[in-house]
Amino acid sequence: MRLSDYIPLYKKSLHLAFPVILSQIGQVTVSLVDNMMVGHVGTVELAAAAFSINIFHIGMLLGIGITMGLTPLVGHVYSQKKEQQVGEYLKNGLFVHGVATLVIGVIMAFISLFLNRMGQPEEVVKQAVPYYLLLVTSLFPMLLFYSFKQFLEGVGNTKIAMYITLTSNLVNIILNYLLIYGKFGFPEWGLNGAGIATLISRIIMPVMLIPFVLKNKQYKREFRIAYHARIQLKLLKEVFAVGFPIGLQIIVEVSTFSFGAIMMGWISKEALAAHQVAIGLASFTYMISLGLGAGTTILVSHSRGFDDPLKMRRSIYASFHLVVLFMSVMGVLFVLLRHQLPFLFTEDPEVILIAANLLIVAALFQIFDGIQVILLASLRGLSDVKHPMFMAFISYMVLGLPISYLFGIVLGFGAIGVWIGFLSGLAFAALLFSFRLKKHLHFK
Repeated sequence: MRLSDYIPLYKKSLHLAFPVILSQIGQVTVSLVDNMMVGHVGTVELAAAAFSINIFHIGMLLGIGITMGLTPLVGHVYSQKKEQQVGEYLKNGLFVHGVATLVIGVIMAFISLFLNRMGQPEEVVKQAVPYYLLLVTSLFPMLLFYSFKQFLEGVGNTKIAMYITLTSNLVNIILNYLLIYGKFGFPEWGLNGAGIATLISRIIMPVMLIPFVLKNKQYKREFRIAYHARIQLKLLKEVFAVGFPIGLQIIVEVSTFSFGAIMMGWISKEALAAHQVAIGLASFTYMISLGLGAGTTILVSHSRGFDDPLKMRRSIYASFHLVVLFMSVMGVLFVLLRHQLPFLFTEDPEVILIAANLLIVAALFQIFDGIQVILLASLRGLSDVKHPMFMAFISYMVLGLPISYLFGIVLGFGAIGVWIGFLSGLAFAALLFSFRLKKHLHFK
């Protein structure tokens, strides 16, 4: 197949992915804007934000992963026009997600009691605890939003979540300005102001989305079915069996970066702040790949429903081409602008120098990160989630994290050494996921 033959597939992939990309960027921008604004308050505040966000992201992404299991299940039956099953999946999915959110929220709140035992500087922990608890509170409205968002993605609607996320993000930026710096008569709450702004902006998301979904004529029949559907143990198990491994796979990967952030705190508060600057920039480009991955999951699940393996294979290749091109360009920009980009977050010269060096490593792992996202998204579209979970554990926990500790702490390479472990884990994950996908598609 010639490259020109892929152009229609590129267009279709981007058509589905673009709203998801903007939505994902909107989510990560909440933390990114928090870091930018807080970083100009002080290095301690930026380090506290980094510490809090990295711990919180473990629970948050477990919850998001569990909701993501609904997309391939709904996509598969929706493409076959099985409206009854679509409604039943929605009802049972919302139940699973609600219980999971409650459990995760309680556990994450309990973890706040142990933040002072993770080897961080005392002044960082003092600032981190109240901000962390505000983030935990925001988890409840956020995951309610994601439950409906993943259903909509399963039926191929990726736009409404984008509009709501961008609106919420704008509200967050405005409230950040008012509450962090105390503008226009508002209290000057610093880092806690950023936490309150995040909480309010995340409450807005389900408040806007749920009425739209319930009143939309396109899904009226599915929601009527969902309203009358019974909670079925079989469906509860199926939704959880797909979603939970996705959540575990995500937190295994993210935990590598979170534990890496803790190692950075062992090195210095400047290293921790620099890590947050570099990871914030890398997360921004990662969300582009994640958006392309979400579009790939939708295309693969629909192709699976239509029993069209050729279309499935070509859709995966098209997404692969797009993500490699994008991440390569971003990697070059990271290297060229490595001394300028950190100024968006801080004016501390030591933090800027460390962050500039980390962006060189980030440029290298960008490509591997993008590839593993597309491969993993393809496997999710096939509802293959258990094997990738174990592959992720091997890649990040068994390989990546020990390398981070060896190079960063034992051998004394510092921040760069920790990030070498990140690079190793992502590269190995991409390799293992490619082997798994070949078994499904019988690539030659």
